[in-house]
Amino acid sequence: MIIENFFGHLSTVLRHRHMVMIHCFKAGIISHGFFHDLSKFSPTEFIAGVIYFQGNRSPNEKEREARGCSRAWMHHKGRNKHHFEYWTDYNMKTRRLEPVRMPDDYIFEMFCDRVSASKVYNGEKYNDSCPLEYFQHAKSKGEMEKSTAHRIEFLLRMLAEKGEDYTFRYIRHLRKMRRAELFKKYVDIDLNL
Repeated sequence: MIIENFFGHLSTVLRHRHMVMIHCFKAGIISHGFFHDLSKFSPTEFIAGVIYFQGNRSPNEKEREARGCSRAWMHHKGRNKHHFEYWTDYNMKTRRLEPVRMPDDYIFEMFCDRVSASKVYNGEKYNDSCPLEYFQHAKSKGEMEKSTAHRIEFLLRMLAEKGEDYTFRYIRHLRKMRRAELFKKYVDIDLNL
């Protein structure tokens, strides 16, 4: 059982990473693709992934059922900026831990991650609406910072309605426009000196 779980988990992680890498390349966030989910190979995450491997859903879910929490997930979310759970901070006014807005490139990586995970776990049943449907039914949606939730839902809805090629072109366009704005600000600052 452990041998099958080892190779099953390894295969799932590698397929997912490879798919995310391809999607990140399509989105124009190449470095995010190379570094995506490397923490899954750490002992904390990989061993739990083997022990709780099922093949049709995240091992973190099974670990939560068995232990009451997922140490692998806590390790993972604290090291991977494409998870909205990473983006929390202590609010001095409310004296609570609260979500903060994610930078766009990490939202784009989160999009690539969600699409890839839907493809891996849904297999032949996957269609471009699957990531949106999962997002809409997720319990954690309400814990996400509002503009971050709006942005990821917008991209997932675009995927469902217009497809992958259109959505990745849109993301590349957004990144190009942002670079142009940053360049313009830099040039304007230089000219004002």
